[in-house]
Parts: sequence; structure tokens; C-alpha cells
Amino acid sequence: MNVAIAAVGLVAAVPVMLVISALIKLTSGGPVFYKQLRVGIDRRSRGDGERTNHRRHVDHGGRPFTIYKFCSMDPARSRPDTQVWAAPDDPRVTSVGRLLRQYRLDEVPQLWNVLRGDMNVVGPRPEQPLIFAHLRAHVEGYGERQRVRPGITGWAQINHCYDRCLDDVRRKVAYDLEYLARHSVLEDVKIMVQTLPVVLFKRGAW
Repeated sequence: MNVAIAAVGLVAAVPVMLVISALIKLTSGGPVFYKQLRVGIDRRSRGDGERTNHRRHVDHGGRPFTIYKFCSMDPARSRPDTQVWAAPDDPRVTSVGRLLRQYRLDEVPQLWNVLRGDMNVVGPRPEQPLIFAHLRAHVEGYGERQRVRPGITGWAQINHCYDRCLDDVRRKVAYDLEYLARHSVLEDVKIMVQTLPVVLFKRGAW
């Protein structure tokens, strides 16, 4: 289902993606796509972390992968090695980027991540490695989110805004754990349908 939706979605989105690409080039002159390392699914059995640490220098908490997005920030103000959340009225966000973020259009290239098997259409949002390490140490149950593939949309995303602080993360983790408890194809379809009004009415995005 994920592969089918991603394939059809990418084909259908080609005209919109071409327009977005042109707008980004005309207004910022920077790259059209933004690549960033994120933490993906953790396929290890519970209790394997200690043994894995002997084989790895860093325990990322899941399989790292490169996520793709439309570039929504000014490349002169945004450093690719800086791992911080975007804030409301963030000066790094361009005028076109703000529109893309409000309607979640910057996430469309992640359909390619779904085709690659890095992500599902529905699942917990993947986080940057340094932020992930901080949240795993300060938010109970955070690492449990990695038991399924991360997603473009999810139960937490349609019920809460972008992260601004640890309390936001704790609320979204609670939603993610609810999703894991009743994870099914039908549940994913329901979340996809409920994502439409969230996107159209710009709920919880900036």
C-alpha cells in the first residue's frame, strides 16, 4: 500500500513539484531540495542495545537515512550541520518556504523515501540524530517510536503542532504510542483521510 500510494502520489505531484522548484529557484537562488540525516526504524530486539554498542561507535536508536524535502529556508541563513527545530516566524524560512511549510508541501519529496523503504506514508515523524539523542534521554518512551517506520504523516501530526519544546514532544510521543498500540492498515487509511483537513486548513504548521 505504501509503495502504491507513493508511486501514484509522485506521478500526480509532478506538475506541482515543477512549479515549486521554479519558485524556489526564482526567489532564493539556492538548491531546490534539502537533504538531512534522520533516525529511522530500529529492528533490533529489545535488550540488544548493549550488545550493539560493542559493534557501533554510536547507537543512533535506529537506522539512519537521508530524508528529502523542498528547501524552505534561506541557504545563507541555514547551516546544514545545525540541528535545531524551526520556530514560528523563523527568520531562516523564506516567503515561498513559509507557504510550503504551512501546507506541508515541503514534505512531498518524502514520497521518494517511501519508495526507497526508509519511511511509510503513516508513522511517527523521524528526528535528527542529535535531537533524537537528547529527546531519548529526556522523554520517557521516546525510543519506542522507532519500532515502526517513520512516516510523512501520523496520529501525532494530525493532533498536534510542530515541536517547540519538550512538553510538545511528550504529548506527541503519547499519540505515537497510541498509534503503535493499534497499528493496522485500516488505522493508516483513517489517518491519511484525517490528514487532508489538517493540510488544507494549515493546522499546527508554520
